[in-house]
Amino acid sequence: MPELPEIETTVRNLNKNQTGILNIPIINVWTDFPKIVKKISSRQRHKEKIKIFEQFKKEIKNKKIKKIWRRGKNIIFELSSDYFMLVHQKMTGHFLVGIWNLKGKTWKPKTPGPLSEKVNDYIHLLFIFANGKMLALSDLRKFAKVELLTKEELEKELNLLGPEPLNKYFTFEKFKKCLKRKKKGKIKQVLMNQKVIAGIGNIYSDEILFEAKVNPLKDISKLSEKNLKDIYLAIKKILKLAIKLQGESISDYRLPSGEKGKFDKIRKVYRREGQKCLKCGSIIKKIKIGGRSAHFCPKCQK
Repeated sequence: MPELPEIETTVRNLNKNQTGILNIPIINVWTDFPKIVKKISSRQRHKEKIKIFEQFKKEIKNKKIKKIWRRGKNIIFELSSDYFMLVHQKMTGHFLVGIWNLKGKTWKPKTPGPLSEKVNDYIHLLFIFANGKMLALSDLRKFAKVELLTKEELEKELNLLGPEPLNKYFTFEKFKKCLKRKKKGKIKQVLMNQKVIAGIGNIYSDEILFEAKVNPLKDISKLSEKNLKDIYLAIKKILKLAIKLQGESISDYRLPSGEKGKFDKIRKVYRREGQKCLKCGSIIKKIKIGGRSAHFCPKCQK
């Protein structure tokens, strides 16, 4: 699942002028999976009794994207209307920018290149702009969530999330208070809890805990002040580095250009079970914690 670094990378790339999708009218919206739009503003629903995607399409057409930003793992598109489009890409979703032609039931890029990679073929939502550019959401498993909300509805939904870990106000004291509210729980699960801290998932919780030399099974009530400080510093370090490398593409995530992120080349534990630890030579282990996998070095992480 794309996490904070992947979402931040996507947002930064989509906001670039050369992408050609900002402040350009959207002339059409296509989908072969109408259920991808999960929610329409209650204000919009009361207007007409038509299907939710048709309502969504009607509101989106002829509007412009003014600004794109991130909150946690969500991408927010501010439209030239009273509405905001919130997108959570879930497990396999990723945005792409280009020009495609529909061949049979599949959209194929007009020109060869990274967009032609198989992982980019699962386009289920497509925005067509007046300048010919297209914004596509490729999602193999079709779990992505799209919502059209008013400012008040958006704020209500985003207020459920914890603080942003790379925000300047996310101090060490703030971090400790976030954990203190939970009182107990395995540190791996707590880091992934979006109500505690926004944006960290399976990949980066593994890498953060390896950097901090903390076992993912350790209960937060048992963490020392040094453990907490090490985890806090690791959060900042790993997330900033992952953004610099434009995310992790070991699975489905790709940049809007269709290219891969480069964090995969430096990961230390995530999906390296059975391989040697790059620091001590011990074998990396994989365990389940609350139904999610955790990768760690049993020697380095106590």
